[in-house]
Amino acid sequence: MAERGLEPSPAAVAALPAEVRAQLAELELELSEGDITQKGYEKKRSKLLSPYIPQIQGIDSTVQKEHKNQTTPSAAPTSTPSKYHRGRSGGARDERYRSDIHTEAVQAALAKHKEQKMALPMPTKRRSTFVQSPADACTPPDTSSASEDEGSLRRQAALSAALQQSLQNAESWINRSIQGSSTSSSASSTLSHGEVKGTTVSLADVFASTRIVPQPDPNQPKPEGRQMTPVKGEPLGVICNWPPALESALQRWGTTQAKCPCLTALDVTGKPVYTLTYGKLWSRSLKLAYTLLNKLGTKNEPVLKPGDRVALVYPNNDPVMFMVAFYGCLLAEVIPVPIEVPLTRKDAGGQQIGFLLGSCGVTLALTSEICLKGLPKTQNGEIVQFKGWPRLKWVVTDSKYLSKSPKDWQPHISPAGTEPAYIEYKTSKEGSVMGVTVSRIAMLSHCQALSQACNYSEGETVVNVLDIKKDAGLWHGIFANVMNKMHTVSVPYSVMKTCPLSWVQRVHTHKAKVALVKCRDLHWAMMAHRDQRDVSLSSLRMLIVTDGANPWSVSSCDAFLSLFQSHGLKPEAICPCATSPEAMTVAIRRPGVPGAPLPGRAILSMNGLSYGVIRVNTEDKNSALTVQDVGHVMPGGMMCIVKPDGLPHLCKTDEIGEICVSSRTGGMMYFGLAGVTKNTFEVIPTNAAGSPIGEVPFVRSGLLGFVGPGSLVFVVGKMDGLQIVSGRRHNADDIVATGLAVESIKTVYRGRIAVFSVSVFYDERIVVVAEQRPDASEEDSFQWMSRVLQAIDSIHQVGVYCLALVPANTLPKTPLGGIHISQTKQHFLEGSLHPCNILMCPHTCVTNLPKPRQKQPVVGPASVMVGNLVAGKRIAQAAGRDLGQIEENDLVRKHQFLAEVLQWRAQATPDHVLFLLLNAKGTTVCTASCLQLHKRAERIAGILYDKGHLNAGDNVVLLYPPGIELIAAFYGCLYAGCIPVTVRPPHAQNLTATLPTVRMIVDVSKAACILTTQTLMRLLKSREAAAAVDVKTWPTIIDTDDLPRKRLPQLYKPPTPEMLAYLDFSVSTTGMLTGVKMSHSAVNALCRAIKLQCELYSSRQIAICLDPYCGLGFALWCLCSVYSGHQSVLIPPMELENNLFLWLSTVNQYKIRDTFCSYSVMELCTKGLGNQVEVLKARGINLSCVRTCVVVAEERPRVSLQHSFSKLFKDIGLSPRAVSTTFGSRVNVAICLQGTSGPDPTTVYVDLKSLRHDRVRLVERGAPQSLLLSESGKILPGVKVVIVNPETKGPVGDSHLGEVWVNSPHTASGYYTIYDNETLQADHFNTRLSFGDATQTLWARTGYLGFVRRTELTAATGERHDALYVVGALDETLELRGLRYHPTDIETSVSRTHRSIAECAVFTWTNLLVVVVELCGCEQEALDLVPLVTNVVLEEHYLIVGVVVVVDPGVIPINSRGEKQRMHLRDSFLADQLDPIYVAYNM
Repeated sequence: MAERGLEPSPAAVAALPAEVRAQLAELELELSEGDITQKGYEKKRSKLLSPYIPQIQGIDSTVQKEHKNQTTPSAAPTSTPSKYHRGRSGGARDERYRSDIHTEAVQAALAKHKEQKMALPMPTKRRSTFVQSPADACTPPDTSSASEDEGSLRRQAALSAALQQSLQNAESWINRSIQGSSTSSSASSTLSHGEVKGTTVSLADVFASTRIVPQPDPNQPKPEGRQMTPVKGEPLGVICNWPPALESALQRWGTTQAKCPCLTALDVTGKPVYTLTYGKLWSRSLKLAYTLLNKLGTKNEPVLKPGDRVALVYPNNDPVMFMVAFYGCLLAEVIPVPIEVPLTRKDAGGQQIGFLLGSCGVTLALTSEICLKGLPKTQNGEIVQFKGWPRLKWVVTDSKYLSKSPKDWQPHISPAGTEPAYIEYKTSKEGSVMGVTVSRIAMLSHCQALSQACNYSEGETVVNVLDIKKDAGLWHGIFANVMNKMHTVSVPYSVMKTCPLSWVQRVHTHKAKVALVKCRDLHWAMMAHRDQRDVSLSSLRMLIVTDGANPWSVSSCDAFLSLFQSHGLKPEAICPCATSPEAMTVAIRRPGVPGAPLPGRAILSMNGLSYGVIRVNTEDKNSALTVQDVGHVMPGGMMCIVKPDGLPHLCKTDEIGEICVSSRTGGMMYFGLAGVTKNTFEVIPTNAAGSPIGEVPFVRSGLLGFVGPGSLVFVVGKMDGLQIVSGRRHNADDIVATGLAVESIKTVYRGRIAVFSVSVFYDERIVVVAEQRPDASEEDSFQWMSRVLQAIDSIHQVGVYCLALVPANTLPKTPLGGIHISQTKQHFLEGSLHPCNILMCPHTCVTNLPKPRQKQPVVGPASVMVGNLVAGKRIAQAAGRDLGQIEENDLVRKHQFLAEVLQWRAQATPDHVLFLLLNAKGTTVCTASCLQLHKRAERIAGILYDKGHLNAGDNVVLLYPPGIELIAAFYGCLYAGCIPVTVRPPHAQNLTATLPTVRMIVDVSKAACILTTQTLMRLLKSREAAAAVDVKTWPTIIDTDDLPRKRLPQLYKPPTPEMLAYLDFSVSTTGMLTGVKMSHSAVNALCRAIKLQCELYSSRQIAICLDPYCGLGFALWCLCSVYSGHQSVLIPPMELENNLFLWLSTVNQYKIRDTFCSYSVMELCTKGLGNQVEVLKARGINLSCVRTCVVVAEERPRVSLQHSFSKLFKDIGLSPRAVSTTFGSRVNVAICLQGTSGPDPTTVYVDLKSLRHDRVRLVERGAPQSLLLSESGKILPGVKVVIVNPETKGPVGDSHLGEVWVNSPHTASGYYTIYDNETLQADHFNTRLSFGDATQTLWARTGYLGFVRRTELTAATGERHDALYVVGALDETLELRGLRYHPTDIETSVSRTHRSIAECAVFTWTNLLVVVVELCGCEQEALDLVPLVTNVVLEEHYLIVGVVVVVDPGVIPINSRGEKQRMHLRDSFLADQLDPIYVAYNM
């Protein structure tokens, strides 16, 4: 190809000879259609241009200089029929509309972004994820685009001519250096996407600079004209021989001119296959009418009566059968409802069509034999029941099945009146289908008006390329045709697909006077023009362009004229018209007089249009819209322009409004919808004072426009395509045009782009969806998307919320191949669009977020304390029962140490079994009586003494799977005077992730020795372990599988109960490893509090399905049975993975009253056994014995999971009152536990918005933005709780949010760290209230936010019960926009958005919110989640998501308690170890 430096500019191209320009244009069309490769195109093009290169350089030397520094590779030039543009009368105006306006606009936009050197990260995706579906081989040369108007390419023509050069020349706003990773898998660092060569710019800074908030325009234009007056069309001429009804016209021609041709049908190749004469039409319609009325039922019970509605189901390529059926219905006085042929059970919009048929009471469908055979059938040959359709009886209307009417039978033809003639379906913007009912008089009057406006005369030939079932195709090709005894040649869509030039050939062959087309047909004819040079269009006096109402039609008309003028096409023959289903033909340009000046164009400011004001564009060329007129008002009609929304006030002369028409020719109502009908068909416009301008009702046309000079009507858009964003109006078609103008040829498949708006966060947001070419590269697509965003932003001054590319041929189609917009929107909102590329830009277009909160300076402790009141409220404090007052006749009380209790039990009740360990089959694999446990502990103490040479006070790590071995080792350490540290063993299949934590605890606890099993000992020293940690420096490892029978001479007894008993290490959800010290007195107090709360005695049995390594789980597993003497049935949670029934069947088998589990166990059962309740019943599992089922947790209670669990197992006897939760923290492992007595846990609804402001506001159930919180169980005996402001350390009032502080005898005595940090210790474990506490109690800070609320219930003490509600951990909260968010609230919202989200976690990165979702569906759904996640977080939490990461199930790390490890996840994200399916950076 000619190098980029020699790329001719628009001016230079214009200077080339006409034939070279034509050849260039043809080349580009070939490329756009895929008939030639890029390489072949470049070769041919450079050959064509080579003789002219020096001249081009001469013409455009200035451009050369600019080009020298450009390195951006070229893009394939777009298909540009506007290059055929030749000089015409009114040339200046025409030259002005060569969409240079758009070119300059995009150039300006790119230049602006070039200055900013934007570095935006490209989305990362896994290579395997999005395999493009091959484009359907059978797709037509261009199944149209954007919406039902099938018009994308005319806009492309209008805009792309010179625009593509500007995009090639302007440096892309996406810095090239970051494009290298375009299709790389996630192996390229997640972070590196935000970096620019040479400088490291943090993504957050990039985003900060992206957030250019458009300020409201103080100079917003306002209408200044006078109020418009209604415009009248010429009077409808009275011609004496016009028939009194359309049926009369048919009767007249059918009986007097029987041989005259009426309708010619073509075969698939475009050759005439059958001509229906007027005689045949009359006789066949008559037969059908007779059959419908007399032959379908019995004489007494006819199936059809006059006035009934009947569906007409005929394909577009069978106009003859349709025409006979339509007139047959009219003659039988039944009301035809023409609809599309349903192809599948789930056609786009098919359900709504069914709704229309149902509401019209249709029970009968007429169709042809061929069509009936093609309908989808069930296995037994019946036609399937289409989704949402009423039951239909199908009647075949082929002649051979019809009965000839008797000689004396004549149809009843009365003069046309207001009775319904037919119903035309119309799809609204929302996708609902309504039936526009047209009366017989309107049908007749409309025919008369069309005949007068188009000057139709008898015997003329009309070529009709439109759908004959509705709109202009029906009015001209079926009605006006018969009215004027014309001959219509119908060219169906299927013929156009195979032979785009067929309609031009038909005009040439039949010397047709009139052709009915859409812009699409003009475009196709130009593309196929090279196939046939010898056609003549000189016979045409009217080329009616029926979608002339689309403002972008002007370019197609111009290009078509410039190409076919040499074929005899007269400039004055082009007649755009505007139509709508409600108002029918609104306006049409009358055929002009040869040589008269052509109508002018309006060049309007797009900015003005967005405010609904007409401003001629003079200065700012960057955003202009050129529109052509659609002629004058119809004969006999009257038109006015009213405000599009609200009351129908008349507009001012320089204001855009909805066109309303008053005449006898419009529709009369939406069938069966009285309310909507009134607002559309019975509009009485009012003047500025609000008084009606007359009695005559007007019909709203759904078209937006104005009446210009000389009463010419201009249309600038449709109500259905209107997107109102922040009070400004944008037309979907205009946005599509801009998108197509941006080098779309490489990326967009056949110009198919859909634009619609979705309502997110109190405003409409623009969404652009395009089909991507199968051969488009990631880089091209991303670059195109970025440029489109930029172009739309600059030209329309509106931000695009979401831009998505979907695989070719996957968007839902309308019957004629356009994009079904409302269905596309529905797929987008449901998350079933399956994009292959997506860009979200919420930062730029969501400008209505509330201002970030400014933190107020904290007020000091100046509030007056009166007793227990803070500023008029009771202090938020609560306490369990007083331990001192509880009388116990328990012998355990005399022992201060747990080791002594075990020794005492071994003597007193040696054979009493304390522990049973179960395997996955539910069989007992191991038991331990008091004596067995004592003896085993003695031996372990002996081995520690012998092999380990340990001293009292040394730390020993216990590394065991959950079981009795662990318990024995714990008591062995106590007997030897060592300090046990229980640690979860590493996972053999995942050493790299799990072993470092073990190593860390061993190092931090300064363990002198590790006790473990032989299997684990081998694992610790294995080669695999050596790859993860340093195995040479382990402390002494002792395996306890084969113990010698040797015992210690004497067991150790600590000198004081304050001595350390054990260390409790745990990794918090924020990834912090913390160990706390538990003294002997704390252990004793803890066991005693649990024993009292749960009423545990030696005769009782409890089942535990928990991890035994830290917190309350460890206490229940290892300590409580020895203290209280009850029997514990131990179920290791990992056994549940092999047998989901294990836990519940154990509870049933042993008739357990109290059972303890974790949230992960509860979730496993809820998800895994959800559909197995019948199996549980069959196995005889009954949970009615369960009194308490307690979830052990250190978090806010998961109310929804508890509810699901209770509801699910209610059928097998589980009492909903049984399920409750505990609450503990690092400083105190058991603060609350429901226990057996006391009131049931209470719930409250709080306002989420208030929580973000650190306030509690109680609301009613069902209130918007409400959050259900449950009490975290009852406070344990001996525990006191107070709620404190974490900043001032002063107490807060009842129902106020603050940090939960705790005081109890079983609080841990401090953190265990290598370097004892005294200040942290004092702050967390021994802290005092800053005021209001005369006793100077020492409190421990839990690090959790919560509140206390006094309820109406009575506690065991007889006083009113104080409930503690935990809201969440302080160190997990996210500080965003000055507010405090709890991750779980955002995650709950996200998890609800799509069925394929298995799990979700959020964290912040710099100041961006990152949402990670696990996808459990197929990978093509990955990108559907991005907009849904962004929407829901914006709607419910007022936050803009910065990054959405879609990963495989199981990637989000979860600890044994079922808590998400968000900080681990964050670290993996930053280290690029997630292997994401997709990473989307929201701009």
